[in-house]
Amino acid sequence: MPCRLRLRFIGEVGMARIAFIGLGNMGGGMAANLAKAGHDVRAFDLSAEALERAVSAGCLAAGTAVEAVERAEAVVTMLPAGTHVESIYADAAIPGAAPGAVLIDCSTIDVATARRVAGAAVAKGLLAVDAPVSGGIAAAAAGTLTFMVGGSQQAFAQAEPVLAAMGKAVIHAGPSGAGQGAKICNNMLLGATMVATCEAFALAEALGLDLQTFYDISSVSSGQSWSMTSYCPVARVGPDTPADHDYAGGFAAALMLKDLRLAMQAAEASGASTPMGERATELYERLVSGGQGGRDFSIIGRTLRQDAEGRSAS
Repeated sequence: MPCRLRLRFIGEVGMARIAFIGLGNMGGGMAANLAKAGHDVRAFDLSAEALERAVSAGCLAAGTAVEAVERAEAVVTMLPAGTHVESIYADAAIPGAAPGAVLIDCSTIDVATARRVAGAAVAKGLLAVDAPVSGGIAAAAAGTLTFMVGGSQQAFAQAEPVLAAMGKAVIHAGPSGAGQGAKICNNMLLGATMVATCEAFALAEALGLDLQTFYDISSVSSGQSWSMTSYCPVARVGPDTPADHDYAGGFAAALMLKDLRLAMQAAEASGASTPMGERATELYERLVSGGQGGRDFSIIGRTLRQDAEGRSAS
């Protein structure tokens, strides 16, 4: 049976040989879910500790990226930046994957690089998609990520069953680069919304409102948002979130800043006006430069409180 069809019906006919490169906080859980689904996962990461965790989750360890992708029917990458993706594609994925394989990049990178690496793969007879994720570390471990996918219809059809083993939703956003475009637009919205949510809580507190009462009102009113009801930035208000754990875990502020910078880069290249995105980027720049890049991005409320304290002192 041709590789494309076998991958399309993975869940019915058995496992596929999948290379997984990049086993960090997100990639480790994703690779584990592919192994749990019964696939032959050849994993590689520069971190020996991360590789050991992948092996304990059912993956097979590869000594190099080249070894991992050898004869792979699908190659999944989850890497920090576009330069890393481009290097892995050029040195390992494109020359080493099986004929007709699909390359699935789940990293969050710039649109131009996503299109460039996909074009290089297609030129060598492979299929490629950009498939960044939404959902965070917990969703990666639970297999409930959302994938927004850019690529041809054929490439999407081949990648979809692989992605479905790691997520709850796999959405075809359009041609190459569309997945990355959707991701950075989504996260720009998230970053700006979180800032506005923190502002609202700060103002409510300044006005003497009980914060739980304000949450009860706003969560069922027109100000409701995901940042309010699912990821409340205030401790002991709403559901359990990183705010209840001194902003540990969750989605690091440094990663939010990375995504906002990508959005601003795309906005400049396309001529789009994004004043709220620009302001959110400025605030997260300050937060990260102040040493809080490892904390959850909802800690941005502290920056707003510091601004308020500074105005009061003056």
